[in-house]
Amino acid sequence: DTVAVASPSCVKLFEEKWVGYLQRHSDTKVSYQSLYNGTDGFSTTNLIGSGNFSSVYKGTLDLEDRVVAVKVLNLQRKGAHKSFVAECNALKNIKHRNLVQILTCCSSTDYKGQEFKALIFEYMRNGSLEQWLHPTTTSVEHPRTLSLKQILSIMIDVASALQYLHHECEQSIIHCYLKPSNVLLDDEMIAHVSDFGIARLLSTIQGITSKESSTLAIKGTVGYAPPEYGVGAEVSTSGDMYSFGILLLEMLTGRRPTDEMFEDGQNICNFVANSFPSKLFEILDPLLIPIEENHWNLNPNVEKCLVSLFKIGLACAVESPKERMDVVDVSRELHRIQNAFF
Repeated sequence: DTVAVASPSCVKLFEEKWVGYLQRHSDTKVSYQSLYNGTDGFSTTNLIGSGNFSSVYKGTLDLEDRVVAVKVLNLQRKGAHKSFVAECNALKNIKHRNLVQILTCCSSTDYKGQEFKALIFEYMRNGSLEQWLHPTTTSVEHPRTLSLKQILSIMIDVASALQYLHHECEQSIIHCYLKPSNVLLDDEMIAHVSDFGIARLLSTIQGITSKESSTLAIKGTVGYAPPEYGVGAEVSTSGDMYSFGILLLEMLTGRRPTDEMFEDGQNICNFVANSFPSKLFEILDPLLIPIEENHWNLNPNVEKCLVSLFKIGLACAVESPKERMDVVDVSRELHRIQNAFF
């Protein structure tokens, strides 16, 4: 779960090779000028997200008039260079229907002569899960509410992406940053997980063992990172499953894990556990189930489905990493629920 730290010359050579590879094997080659023009000079009106090492802009590619997401690396921040190299490596052969796909990349200089690096991804028109769970504005045309069926479908998509990253890649990849803002929805509301490219690789890189290399300071996001990360534990697939459990509980309750109500030892896990399973409607997001259905006796299938989903969320977010559900078991159980109730 480490990324090797090489000499600057080796890193530059490695980076140039990957940039060349990505540009040779992508349908579109882009320059700084084309990205600058396509984002209106990286205008704040086109800013759709930001993270520790980057800012993401909505833009278009010159010749195709194709809408894309442009992830610009903030090279002034310590570690941004390593983040870019790690992403290039992780994205080499990572292709899955539930992962945001990279289209091409750009390594150049900007109009001020400063180093510029960006990754260009497919754009997701329905935005992030964050925008659906916690909308800043709503309207009749865009109510921004999810049904129970949609929540289940989205979590199946996310689980499928994690299963691919954890078990089906040549080198197992840990996401580290699973949260609503990193789950994007396309035109058909199919979920695509983003920002997996800066995750640590479990296996060794280029023959350098984990003991010989040093780690990137990736410890996840407050509220979604498992408790063991806070005491110095290494990132792990079970850490991702904790984040998955928190995400599922957030979708069902409508409450962020950082909600101000969670203090003095209270958190979203014990908030749910204290009402499980007899008083779930007291903690359920009121927008999830219509008022007229908000009673167990009217729809027993809703009760069974909710109990099963809450059970998975709690089983993934237990404190002990060894006791958490594996993503393979989670995927199997979610599909069972889907087949049984929908």
